[in-house]
Amino acid sequence: MEFKIIKKDRKKSYMSLGIIVIITLVAMNITKYDPILGFTSIPKAIFWAGSNFYPTVESLSKLPTIMSKMKETIFLSIAATTTASFFAIFLSLFGSKTTNTNRVLSAIARVIASIFRNIPDVVWAMILLFSFGQNAMTGYLALFFTTFGFLTRAFIETIDEASSECVEALEATGSNIFQTVSQAILPSSAPQLISWILFMIETNIRSATLIGLLTGTGIGFTFSMYYKGMNYNAASLALIFIVVSVLVIEIISNYIRRVIL
Repeated sequence: MEFKIIKKDRKKSYMSLGIIVIITLVAMNITKYDPILGFTSIPKAIFWAGSNFYPTVESLSKLPTIMSKMKETIFLSIAATTTASFFAIFLSLFGSKTTNTNRVLSAIARVIASIFRNIPDVVWAMILLFSFGQNAMTGYLALFFTTFGFLTRAFIETIDEASSECVEALEATGSNIFQTVSQAILPSSAPQLISWILFMIETNIRSATLIGLLTGTGIGFTFSMYYKGMNYNAASLALIFIVVSVLVIEIISNYIRRVIL
């Protein structure tokens, strides 16, 4: 019996692998992708990057602009994340089973979170370009909407995992929903909620760099401007600042997580 089950599972695995291979070959044929040419081009790409993509003394004159745009990107990401987290906490209290809210409101909250979460921030930026144009507000709202949906879903799951004993004890004493939330749910969930917020700040800094290419703002647009202008030395300096900033933010975020968790 066990042998038949193993044989059946193995057959399914081979079929799945075959389907993946077929899809890959069809995609390569449609896109005219040549894997051999792709791999043989890697040494040339590395040589070109080593010959052109590095900062110079002249490119250091762009340092104030790069630092200013990097700061703009970081603060835009933080602003979008913190404001979205406030609204996400409010909506997640309606969506959570722990708070025992109306089932209809809970379902609506989960649907709203799903819609906003499943539309990528880049797509939001494209949609908002029609209304707001290329500016920081477009980038802010694109990050806000995606973050709002993601954090609402994450907060709902976090609150659902909150200690039910504390909630039941407060409800038994006649506490209302506001007292239960402030005295039991939020205190027990706070470390995990803060961890999710820090995670989204890291993610949004990376996303804001790409969104800047569409909105014409931040370090992403600055990098694109230097690269398209063939000022590769300044573009490499901007890239270095992006990498260093992301790593520093991640180190700080991980340290805070270790302290609060």
